[in-house]
Amino acid sequence: MNPTHSPRPASMESRKNTTSRAAPAAKAAKSTRDASAAAPRERRQRVQSAQTGMAVLKGLARLGGRASLSALAACVSESPAKVHRYLVSLIEEGLVAQDTATQQYLLGGEAMMIGVAAMRQADPVRIAEPALVRLRETLEVTSFVAVMGNKGPTIIRFEEPGLPVTVNVRVGSVMSLLWSSTGRVFLGLLDDARVLAQAGDELAQSDASLRAQLDARDPVGALCREVRAARCASVRDTNLKGISAVSAPLFDHTGKLCAALTALGATGGFDASPEGPVGRAVRREADAASALLGYVARG
Repeated sequence: MNPTHSPRPASMESRKNTTSRAAPAAKAAKSTRDASAAAPRERRQRVQSAQTGMAVLKGLARLGGRASLSALAACVSESPAKVHRYLVSLIEEGLVAQDTATQQYLLGGEAMMIGVAAMRQADPVRIAEPALVRLRETLEVTSFVAVMGNKGPTIIRFEEPGLPVTVNVRVGSVMSLLWSSTGRVFLGLLDDARVLAQAGDELAQSDASLRAQLDARDPVGALCREVRAARCASVRDTNLKGISAVSAPLFDHTGKLCAALTALGATGGFDASPEGPVGRAVRREADAASALLGYVARG
């Protein structure tokens, strides 16, 4: 007689089927969780990698666009081996090149293209606008930006505080080369024979009381030397009675003066000295704007 096998309980069969179905589902869920946990890590790693690559590229720019591996590694505070790995990637993208003769690294063609595009949109007026607003808001002074026009330093952007000082200058006003702080910045820092000739004409037409404020032997030359030494200019009751002002230069990427940033106020409550709070703020804002224009101070 053939032995008979008792049927497996239905409940056991059901549990087996459920378990067999649950196992792949559990693995899939675990895989999904692992992938979800790994995704943020991978994103952070990619971001950190991009940040390091940009730090290497900016370090090369700070070193003048050409540097050895050791100098570049020291500049960005990373090991030479790590910097080299990033340089390989940057070279592949055309952002960096290597001089085969010296083995030094230099900015590549793609970096040059980016720089040219940035310079095309480096408008001193647009870049200086936030500085004007900050000066107005923090110091409650009237501020403006001027460029050198065919008739002289010309205001092209103007900001006033809530309680403005009454002055007869506005956008389009042409400032004196000798008697305004704005004009003195251009006179002292813009190497242009036409500007010097215009200053000479102004001097000849000025009142004796104003001329007495300048050096008797070399009035224009002494004023230029003073501005160059201070890298800013200030006036008190010269261009406008009861008004004092301080101005600082904006330089472009070639190191050429392209604009002047000026703050002015009523003489009684306005310290126009270069080392006063207004003078320091104006110089600080002008330096920051120059940096955005690509200017790199030497020495």
